[in-house]
Amino acid sequence: MHGRAGVRTMSGDRQRLIVFTRFPAAGRTKTRLIPALGAEGAAALHRRLVVRTVRTADALCRARGYELEIWFTGGEASAWRQWLGGEGCCRDQGEGDLGERLARAFAVSFQEGATVVVIIGTDCPGLTAGLLGRAFDGLRGNPVVFGPAADGGYYLVGMTRMVPELFRDVAWGTERVLGDSLGIVARVGLNAALLDRLEDIDRPEDLACWQRLAQAEESDLGCVSVIIPTLNEAGQITGTLAAVRTGAPHEVIVVDGGSRDDTRELAGAAGAIVLGSAPGRARQMNAGAARATGGVLLFLHADTRLPAGWRHVVSETLRRPGVVAGAFKLEIAEAFPGRWIVERTTHFRSRWLCRPYGDQGFFMRRSGFEELGGFAALPIMEDYEFVGRVRRRGQVVTTSEAAITSGRRWRQLGFIRATLINKIVVGGYRLGVAPERLARVYRQDRNPKGNGAFQHRKTGG
Repeated sequence: MHGRAGVRTMSGDRQRLIVFTRFPAAGRTKTRLIPALGAEGAAALHRRLVVRTVRTADALCRARGYELEIWFTGGEASAWRQWLGGEGCCRDQGEGDLGERLARAFAVSFQEGATVVVIIGTDCPGLTAGLLGRAFDGLRGNPVVFGPAADGGYYLVGMTRMVPELFRDVAWGTERVLGDSLGIVARVGLNAALLDRLEDIDRPEDLACWQRLAQAEESDLGCVSVIIPTLNEAGQITGTLAAVRTGAPHEVIVVDGGSRDDTRELAGAAGAIVLGSAPGRARQMNAGAARATGGVLLFLHADTRLPAGWRHVVSETLRRPGVVAGAFKLEIAEAFPGRWIVERTTHFRSRWLCRPYGDQGFFMRRSGFEELGGFAALPIMEDYEFVGRVRRRGQVVTTSEAAITSGRRWRQLGFIRATLINKIVVGGYRLGVAPERLARVYRQDRNPKGNGAFQHRKTGG
């Protein structure tokens, strides 16, 4: 998410965009869609709509220098940051009906010095950054702007000053919302700009609109966003990005967890989109996924090189019936005693047990990733936990083409010690040992990979 502190436009005005939404808990979101999709299916759709809206809002805010905030109901701010990544501002909407909560968000924003405030919902997948930009442009000549929704409500409301009457005596949740609101604006002697009318996804009959849009976006499996979490990887990132570029990706997103070396500068010089995040591989990968626009996501470690022709391999793998995700066969770059054992046991586990790890380059459709809610907030084993959820949706395939990963951990720790630690961590996780405790076991060597405290296990059986 785009941070809010100190962000100003060229004119010096503080302009703020707020996403108003609810945490995607099954049975508590999109309840009118539950008869058609089930509680889990409705929550999965809501996840996709939220991520889509935040991605669109973030694109506008980055381009224009606006502030972006998420005002939510349900969950904690930490859960939102873990899910969507970044260090943006997340606030609880508080108590009251929709009007009271909207009024509170506007009042707080103006009190904090914002000169223009726009609030959007997450139910309209047709919302674009261009349309959002028109909302801010419309407020240059009007004190109020609305984005009409097809159900008679509005998906967007913006103001240049507080108009408290706008949130009183409105029949929220009915088809009269926009009409009542326009009447209030007229009674207080103001003018309101109107944007394009958009379809919203609230009822079973709205699903056809969503399915057409989603299918069109997901038809090109060659449109791959590569996401690389980093922390102090200046020695590796240039070579990794060079290998990625040979496959002509749609975009490359490097999410840095606070490097103290030249990782960010080198990644930017190589043409990557560079984002910042609090350290933690799961959070960093979620942050990259929330920003990604490709139909396929490929999560890659900073010290793993993709094979030639990797994009074709990814798209062809995901076209196979029943396949929901994939990873590359693992090969290790440097020689050390026991390397062949690591490679063969890893291949067995990955191919026959369908349990690849993150250093193999894990890929899947963006839609599936969003529906699952991304990586869990774990200090270690986030890839293991996520693949477990993915396997319940279909096949996880290991390709015959190999990704080449660094063997520095095995070389520095030794094959026996490194493998033993890996076995202890995986076994402990299966037995229910707290991930925080397992992370301390894994990192007792002070992590010779050099990636900092959050980076995780190399595979190894």
